[in-house]
Amino acid sequence: MEETPPGHRSAQHIRVLLAEDQGMMRGALALLLGMEEDIEVVAQVSAGDAILEAVGAHRPDVALLDIELPGMSGLDAAAVLRERAPECRVLILTTFGRPGYLRRAMEAGAAGFLVKDGPVEELAAAIRRVLSGETVVDPALATAALSAGPNPLTSRECDVLKASADGATVADVAARLHLSESTVRNYLSSAIGKTGTRNRMEAMREARQQGWL
Repeated sequence: MEETPPGHRSAQHIRVLLAEDQGMMRGALALLLGMEEDIEVVAQVSAGDAILEAVGAHRPDVALLDIELPGMSGLDAAAVLRERAPECRVLILTTFGRPGYLRRAMEAGAAGFLVKDGPVEELAAAIRRVLSGETVVDPALATAALSAGPNPLTSRECDVLKASADGATVADVAARLHLSESTVRNYLSSAIGKTGTRNRMEAMREARQQGWL
């Protein structure tokens, strides 16, 4: 596909950046979107920390971001783009329709949030809608997010749970986060209580399932 020069705005084409770490999925999405007459995929990246550079080089109208990317999550990238490239609209596309992810995406400035199991026509329509200024959210996920309520965990409790993910000891977590061991235990105890679980590994799994981490 012939690439439109960076910065050029064709009346016929919506310029899209695609960030997806799975090569087969990324290629399939690019191919299907490219079949739409008014959409052109101008850049594809497989890692979150490549998004900002690609946006600067290719000037897409819409950045289509997966959440779980190496280097930087799509949610973190959305927040960076809001600050550094506000003209680029962000649409989150993920396998995991978790209520907490939706809340975090909206807080990061994303204009849309869809799950990957929808038809490509729906995705193309969402791209057009977010570019026109609308906010597009998967209806079932929006309902689930409203019923789930906000994330009960503090940012520090989230940090401690994430640092515990690989089975690290309290001492390891304390060293990583530059906290005392007693403070780490307090955060873990609080997180376990808030998630209604029995131990820190269960708390971490529950927090991930809800999209809080």
